[in-house]
Amino acid sequence: HEIFLSPESTVEAQKQFGSDIIIPLDELPPFHITEQRLRESVFLSHRWMARSLRRHLQDPRQQAMYGVVHGGTDHDLRRLSVEYLASLPFDGFAIGGSLGQDRQEMVALLEFLMPLLPDEKPNHLLGIADEESVVQAIPLGVDTFDSCNPTRLARHGTLMTSSGPVRIKNLSYANDHRPIDPDTPTIAESRAYLHHLFKQHEHNYVTLASLHNIRYMNALTKRLRHAIMKDEV
Repeated sequence: HEIFLSPESTVEAQKQFGSDIIIPLDELPPFHITEQRLRESVFLSHRWMARSLRRHLQDPRQQAMYGVVHGGTDHDLRRLSVEYLASLPFDGFAIGGSLGQDRQEMVALLEFLMPLLPDEKPNHLLGIADEESVVQAIPLGVDTFDSCNPTRLARHGTLMTSSGPVRIKNLSYANDHRPIDPDTPTIAESRAYLHHLFKQHEHNYVTLASLHNIRYMNALTKRLRHAIMKDEV
């Protein structure tokens, strides 16, 4: 079944969803492409975003739209993308496209990119929200994140804790009746109970494990917000 997407139709869909923040249609090229192909992709995304913004402004509905900054790891293209999008009335900016081959390259790119974004508007890092990346990106000025990482980890048997990941399928947790993370209240169920649910392929496991990981990340970002307010970050 073929589905046709256009800049306008994707805005319409997000209008119907009631999205608080609308992300325009863009192209996500792979990391290993030529400089010319990357430049063409940036300009294509810019044209699509301009069309998306035009449609959005016809009926804003108290919804925001963020422009998506592209350019891969090419500093000149990233700067060009910021300058173009900042000339348009977007409500904020999302950082998209390829961010490098690993976290080290992503952090290096953010160190260059974040000072270029307008201070008066919010920003969002698209598709990145693992614990270490969040901890490193917030001091660089990133406001918000999104990612399936906490729930994906949960589904595959990894619970996030302040002392490191818990691989709940391991036999060592079969009689471990402590909370998942004694230092971070999340769910009432014990490690032993989630071990049992995981080993028995109970559907409740996915719900409870995902809830734990999400609450763990919420607690982490709450601590980081407090640190920001105290000028510790």
